[in-house]
Amino acid sequence: MTIDRRSLVLGLPLAAVAGEALAQAQPDKKNILYLDLKDGRVTILLRPDLAPKHVEQVKTLTKQGFYDGIVFHRVIEGFMAQTGDPTGTGMGGSKLPNIPAEFSSAPFKRGTLGMARSQQPNSANSQFFICFKEASFLNGQYTVWGEVIGGMELVDKIKRGEPPSNPDKIVKMSLADPT
Repeated sequence: MTIDRRSLVLGLPLAAVAGEALAQAQPDKKNILYLDLKDGRVTILLRPDLAPKHVEQVKTLTKQGFYDGIVFHRVIEGFMAQTGDPTGTGMGGSKLPNIPAEFSSAPFKRGTLGMARSQQPNSANSQFFICFKEASFLNGQYTVWGEVIGGMELVDKIKRGEPPSNPDKIVKMSLADPT
């Protein structure tokens, strides 16, 4: 059997490119968040490249167990599911300080996680939402801090309402690598 030198030479760069693509396809576990719902696990890729302060706040609250058992208090069909308020009213937050806005050009699309806030841009604290579909009217107005990379069909099953009767809860939120 003879090996054509052209395929050998051409094959090496392709293998290198394929290896690099595989490395990029597997995100750093320090930036993977698990959102356990009644129907299963949602996997979220955190985006510290877009919103380092927001990601750090969510990680801190997650490590404290803050989000465990919190309800989805506002779930609007065709728009988003909102959670992160320990009072379940949409008016509460954590004891940590509010976070300054970290707006970016990242678009709000299906599976995007954004931080909820009041009319004041620098008022985000613990509440967040997951978009059911594209919501470009939020672009540049709210902070994008993550995206669903697995289990979006489970997010789609969250009970709708403002507030929902008998709302769904976050069973547990955890980091793939909590160190």
